[in-house]
Amino acid sequence: MAPTAVSGNGNGTRHEVLEQAGRPAGSAPGHPVDLETARAAIRLALPEPGSKFSQDDEWCVVAEPDGTWGEYRFHDYDRIFRVPGLYEKIFYDVLGCDSPRFMVGLLQDALGGSGVEAGSLRVLDLGAGNGIMAEELAAIGVPHAVGVDILPEAHEAAERDRPGLYADYHVADLTALPAATRETLAGHRLNALTVVAALGFGDIPPAAFRTAYDLVDDGGWIVLTIKDAFLAETDTSGFGGMIGESIRSGALEVVRRERFQHRLATDRSPLLYEGIIARKRSPLAG
Repeated sequence: MAPTAVSGNGNGTRHEVLEQAGRPAGSAPGHPVDLETARAAIRLALPEPGSKFSQDDEWCVVAEPDGTWGEYRFHDYDRIFRVPGLYEKIFYDVLGCDSPRFMVGLLQDALGGSGVEAGSLRVLDLGAGNGIMAEELAAIGVPHAVGVDILPEAHEAAERDRPGLYADYHVADLTALPAATRETLAGHRLNALTVVAALGFGDIPPAAFRTAYDLVDDGGWIVLTIKDAFLAETDTSGFGGMIGESIRSGALEVVRRERFQHRLATDRSPLLYEGIIARKRSPLAG
């Protein structure tokens, strides 16, 4: 998308202004607003061309209702989810993220190759956010999805933006999952796990992924994306060893694996991820 203007934020830093429409009427707190209308109306700007940040430190500025520009770090999901349409505007409209659709397409192909109907899946969506994965899963006929996210703002955004897509949604820390919540999740008889655009960077640690994995029946489907760097031999996050060894040992039986462009960075360089569709054959390594 070509910039239409350049604006400052008062500290001498210049930004590409990517949207010019004003916020829609009715977007004040307490007033429901159509998600697509809100998404189209948001004005945001990226750092100037040539500026490069690590993925964990990327940010943009957004026009606030009072006319000022507020800075939003991309991993401050609690703040982003409070603004209807902002998550989609940043990551989908401006930076071209297509990971949920891409991964659900891979899953659909893998299911077809195995003779499994999408209608048989009962999915745990880890890092559910505001429900984009649930929307894509429903589109291919998955009838039952349960969302889990550590942020109450994510649950609120899912109810606001995509109500009715989850059969259940829990705000929970899977590194310290209460017994009652574990029992409730187990009661959903889960046979698939989706973790898309959520692993690494401290958002979902390996221990939380392991807890979610353990809730899925043996033979269940595992759908995950992860930045390629986290699977490298030099990885220190814990994911490289856990996932790599699980694949080598057969605990994770890979059905489809593709390297793809998750989205663009703010400097317009591609961010490459691994997309993996696998079957759970035994507990994770480690």
